[in-house]
Amino acid sequence: MAIHVADAGIDIRYTPKVSRTFAWIVFALTFGLLLSDYMSRQVLNAVFPVLKAEWGLSDTQLGSLNSIVSLLVGLLTFPLSLLADRWGRVRSIVLMAALWSLATAACAVAENYGQMFAARFFVGVGEAAYGSVGIAVIIAVFPPHMRSTLSGAFLAGGAFGSVLGMALGGVISAQFGWRWAFGGMAVFGMALVIVYAMVVTEKRLNPDGPVRPGGAAGSARFPSLRGLLAGLFSSISVCCAYVGSGLQLFMMGSMMAWLPSFANRYYELPADRAGLFAAVFVLVGAIGMTSCGIITDRLSRNFATRKWSVAIAYSLISSIALFVGFHLPNGPAQLALLAVGMFFVAGTTGPVGAMVANLTHPAIHATAFATWSLANNLIGMAPGPFLTGALADRIGLLGAMQWMPLIGLTAAAVFALGRRHYANDLARIRAQQAQENH
Repeated sequence: MAIHVADAGIDIRYTPKVSRTFAWIVFALTFGLLLSDYMSRQVLNAVFPVLKAEWGLSDTQLGSLNSIVSLLVGLLTFPLSLLADRWGRVRSIVLMAALWSLATAACAVAENYGQMFAARFFVGVGEAAYGSVGIAVIIAVFPPHMRSTLSGAFLAGGAFGSVLGMALGGVISAQFGWRWAFGGMAVFGMALVIVYAMVVTEKRLNPDGPVRPGGAAGSARFPSLRGLLAGLFSSISVCCAYVGSGLQLFMMGSMMAWLPSFANRYYELPADRAGLFAAVFVLVGAIGMTSCGIITDRLSRNFATRKWSVAIAYSLISSIALFVGFHLPNGPAQLALLAVGMFFVAGTTGPVGAMVANLTHPAIHATAFATWSLANNLIGMAPGPFLTGALADRIGLLGAMQWMPLIGLTAAAVFALGRRHYANDLARIRAQQAQENH
């Protein structure tokens, strides 16, 4: 099998092992499970208002039900990806998807906060390594020249799954009750698990037999743990890229979690319409993520340091737009500014991805991207919903949403520090790479 995503960047030769038709079937099913992953994760946000009313939960408790999944994804991605590489990726995918689907079904029958929290815990465990293992399976059945396109298309499924989860969750909840919202996501996930297990097997992916660690794939040189850590945190600027990205996505995590409740409480929308309301803004964010990446490449084609300037601009624009928007009265002006903020709030992912790639050795690029993902979850996506909910319990949800965007100013400051050191760090790393090549 092709080398794991955590080992990407090592020179590997591609020999087609499956037909083009089967390769696209693998992509479609793996992409479908990614949709299930995010639908199961985000359906909770659509039923926040119902759970709060039925169980009398605080906003802190609601936020914790969201944050526990992101926290476990951040903590378990590396160890579970390593286990999947050794145990078998297809078997691992089937097990992971079955776990998060069953855990989502457990959410549907939960009777109190404690049971719901336990079920969400196992949703997080099941989803933790799916992104990295899923990409590894897809890359293994396509030629190298398609990897960027396929990786981008696959990861975009997270945003679309989030939109579907919130939108469908709200509609199903309004029509049949909140338990069926979770139940519907669980049924969708288990149906895909069954199809995946029947269609995709290790034997079909590797007709000549799997390559185990220590075989062809395992023989490629890879740095020691000490060398790996030194490469991942080799400069001030790359550390600023990790941290700045995490701080920026604190806003994204908060917005995704609390927009349905905001619409329900301040625009008096029922749960189904509140879910659709939030889904539109998340979709704007997904479009912005792609568009901002294109804009960044155009502006920084001949000036690499402009990536940092563009990231700073995205942070400032999103922070100011959301801050002002939440201070305006309800109406079109507020919604317009919130849309502008959501368009730019995750726009930093494009420039940060380029920074991380430029500032780390090609042999550890995917590991560096995994470190970046870890920072995004532990600094941003996990604490964002929880801390916003904790603040909402003290000053109200509107007050919390009004002050939450100021974290973007901190992100901009961290990016500014990274820009200051970027040229020297980049020159040093390229000199080291030139020495290795000679």
